[in-house]
Amino acid sequence: MINIRLLLEYDGTGYHGWQRQKNALTIQEVVETALAKLTGEPVKLLGSGRTDAGVHARGQVANFHTSSHIPLKAFHAGLNSLLPRDIAVLDAAAAPPDFHARKSARAKTYEYLILNRPEPSPLNRRYAWVVREALNLEAMARAAAVLSGEHDFSAFRASGSGSGHAVREVLAAAWHQGEAGRLRFVITANGFLRGMVRSLVGTMVEMGQGKRPPEDLAGLLASGDRAGAGPTAPAQGLFLVKVLY
Repeated sequence: MINIRLLLEYDGTGYHGWQRQKNALTIQEVVETALAKLTGEPVKLLGSGRTDAGVHARGQVANFHTSSHIPLKAFHAGLNSLLPRDIAVLDAAAAPPDFHARKSARAKTYEYLILNRPEPSPLNRRYAWVVREALNLEAMARAAAVLSGEHDFSAFRASGSGSGHAVREVLAAAWHQGEAGRLRFVITANGFLRGMVRSLVGTMVEMGQGKRPPEDLAGLLASGDRAGAGPTAPAQGLFLVKVLY
């Protein structure tokens, strides 16, 4: 058996997240089906994390074990020929036998995109949250500065999260302003809770709208109360950018 590591990019719009489910189409199911056709054997694909329904990825990492002896390049070009246009393999490489896409990961980087302008955007509606009310980016940046370090993120945890504890270490978190009203929130941490990034973004957007002061974020972290935090930002603005090993 050999261990193959894949680097994947996908548009999550048409899928119910990464993890295989009984009654919904997922990224894992589609890639596993293509791998089974390519190798001629059942394949169990291990992802670095479970992106939710509608969430995208530029750098999802997954691995699988196979007894197939087809060339590595077939897992790149060959797999892409079997996948739909909204999923692509960017790289395929041999990995050590004990490599595990999730358990071996040391940190991940997510990015959330906001288009801040008064008009709707047909071209960006699948890949950004269009916030039509003007946002105070300075207030949002002050809130994000509180996130670095180790915290209990219970206040930003979606219901149904299977994680046993809510403590995570944030290595970096910041807002960036681009052209034409584009705002990017980039966060790197040693792990993420279900809905964590989207809950943080929804709360910071309220701060950018002047509905609550940015200093509230520290108090929310200390409280552990999800009901006190802001709404969950829409899924389409979130991207898994990179997994660090």
